[in-house]
Amino acid sequence: MQWTFTLDQLPATAQQFWEYFADKQVFTLDGPMGAGKTTLVKALCTAKGVEDATASPTFSIINEYGYTDAGGQPRRIFHLDLYRLRDEDDAISAGVEDTLYQDAICFVEWPEVVAPLLPPGTIHLQLEVQPDEKRVLREIASSLK
Repeated sequence: MQWTFTLDQLPATAQQFWEYFADKQVFTLDGPMGAGKTTLVKALCTAKGVEDATASPTFSIINEYGYTDAGGQPRRIFHLDLYRLRDEDDAISAGVEDTLYQDAICFVEWPEVVAPLLPPGTIHLQLEVQPDEKRVLREIASSLK
């Protein structure tokens, strides 16, 4: 699947994303620094009903947000930014593996360091900036381990 959007179109794109990936939980986000990965996650959280302020977890590594699902049940979204981690051991020490296997939605920026830890069914996404400042979000693979 692929979406091309401007910043103004991001809320509608986030709704379409959740319609397409309604039953998925773990997503990796690949893209260069400044591509808009955190902005995308913020829009996806907003579309799910997150009311907490969302921000980049670059220094905290893992941010957690809460929302209420359509059935009225409390749910969680984790946003992981692994840019500062050196290796898989750093990730395990930071609690990344435990986070990935919770019954929650997880967005993982800079996922290369945890590739062996990703659960089956992980959706791998790529975000690119186009010359006209539009963004292209595409599914590049799904882990079938």
